[in-house]
Formats: sequence, C-alpha cells, structure tokens
Amino acid sequence: MLTLSDFHAARARIAGVASVTPLIDVSVHAGRPLLLKCENMQPGGAFKIRGAYNMLAQLTDDQRQRGVITYSSGNHGQAMALAARTLGAPAVVVMPTTAPKVKIEGTRAFGAEVIFEGTTSSDRRARAETEAAARGLTIVPPFDHEWIIAGQGTAGLEILDQLPGVAAVVVPIGGGGLAAGIAMAVKQTRPEVRVIGVEPEGAAGMRASLDAGHPVTLPKAGSVADGLIPVRPGDLTFDYVRRLADDVVTVSDDQIIEAVRWAFSRAKVVAEPSGAATIAAVLSGVIDGRGRIEGPIVAIVSGGNVDAERLLEFLRG
Repeated sequence: MLTLSDFHAARARIAGVASVTPLIDVSVHAGRPLLLKCENMQPGGAFKIRGAYNMLAQLTDDQRQRGVITYSSGNHGQAMALAARTLGAPAVVVMPTTAPKVKIEGTRAFGAEVIFEGTTSSDRRARAETEAAARGLTIVPPFDHEWIIAGQGTAGLEILDQLPGVAAVVVPIGGGGLAAGIAMAVKQTRPEVRVIGVEPEGAAGMRASLDAGHPVTLPKAGSVADGLIPVRPGDLTFDYVRRLADDVVTVSDDQIIEAVRWAFSRAKVVAEPSGAATIAAVLSGVIDGRGRIEGPIVAIVSGGNVDAERLLEFLRG
C-alpha cells in the first residue's frame, strides 16, 4: 500500500519535468461549481508524464542504458518517450494499429521507436513482453505499477493545494492508474473528499470488475475515447479503486463528444475524448447517482491529444 510520503516523494521527483497544471473555473457555464484540472497542458499533452518520469527516474543506470519499452494507445507512450529522452534512455513503444496519428507522431518526435501490434491492450502487452525479453529492455507499464500510480497521484495533491474546499474529484478510468493514484493521495489527506471514476459505456472494465468483486477481462472494448479502452483494469489499480473510490460511473460516446464540444466552445479547452469523459459525467449528472454533490467539483481533463481533423468532426457534429 502506497503511503502519503510516496506521493510527496514522487511530487519532488517530477518537479521541473511535469507541470503544475491550472484549475479553470467554468462554473458559470456548467450551472454548478465546476473547475477543470487541465492535464492537457502537460508536456506530451496528458497527465501520463507524471507516472512515466517517476518510474524512469527510479530505474538503475544500467536499466536506463539498456532501454525501456511500454505498450500504449498513445499518451503513456509519448510520456515515456519524453521521460526517456530527458534521462538519456532508448525507448520503444508498442502501439495499436488504430492509434491516432497525433499520438504516433508525438511519440516519434520524442525519439522513441514505434512498433504496431493489434488493436487491444492485451495484444500490445504481449508484443512488449516479447521485445523486452529479446532486447533486454525494462518494461514501463502504462498503469499497474506502484511507481506509476504514485506519479499520477501527484495531481491529487495539487488539486488539494489549489482548491482546499474541493468537494469531489472526477477522474477518467482506462487501466485505472490515475484513479488509483488520485484516490490514494486524496483520501489519505482529505478522506471526506469524494473521488468518482468515469468510464465509457463501451469499455467499462473497472465498473464490471467492481460488480464482480475481482478484475475481469471484457470480451471487447470500444469507444471514441481511445485512451480509456483497456479490456481489463490492473490488479493494483482495481484494488485501490475498490477500497478508496466512492463510485465509478459510465458515460456514452454521444455524451463524451458533446463534452468535447462544450469544453472547446465554453471553456476554450481542447480536450481529447478520453479527457472529456469527466466533463460528460458532470454535465449529465451521473456523478450524483449516490447523492447530489454540493460544493466545488474538479473534473480532470486528462489529455488533449486529438487529431485536428477529428476535432473538427466533433465540433461540426
């Protein structure tokens, strides 16, 4: 079990590499107290730099010299590539054949070798494990590792500093690393603050796992939110979310797309669909399923890596 000191150590470790992202108050547009935690403004365009750098910085010199590898739909791959470049480590990223162009180009721009494999997180992981064994590379998992979780949870510490009166933090869930980290950092500091996870209806692996009482693998997963479609949550992330999060809710792709439009037109924020899922959950009211949340809500906009053409499609409707 990670302790609060682990999160503070991670915060110190990533300082100067990851940004302290702003909170933008959009309450007047939302009709309720709502602020956006703009992780789309991170280097690499997503929160993932927090966990990736926190892990790479703790590897041995030998591990970094031999190189690192990950499997990612895009944002974690970019973050690991950036962290590896900063620390002088060769990097390999296994991405799905369906990865958005903007995420492929971003990963390559940070100096990583990109390998394409299948369309599911299971496909990517299997290929990464094969490459790691053959090349002597160290795997940097996208979510299910305590160093990754500790890095992601630093966003929770920032929120508590920036908005001491926060009532709830709404977090997108793919594999669950961000939700696990936020839940642990927030609940160990301010247990009364609610932490609510959000998944797409077509890829609700965490919700299905919570209902089953153990991690389950979905037969398939699909959503416009390409960063939130692992077919299975992590073992660690499931355990932390099960114990600490107040709820996990789902939103439809139509609600997510509407949230992308709303963020752009009302908040002037570019959010990729994965990053807009939290906004969709607030605007639709599904976060109030266990009782109306009174007080300021922070929705984490986890990323802004969306192809310009795709964004135009969303905006045109």
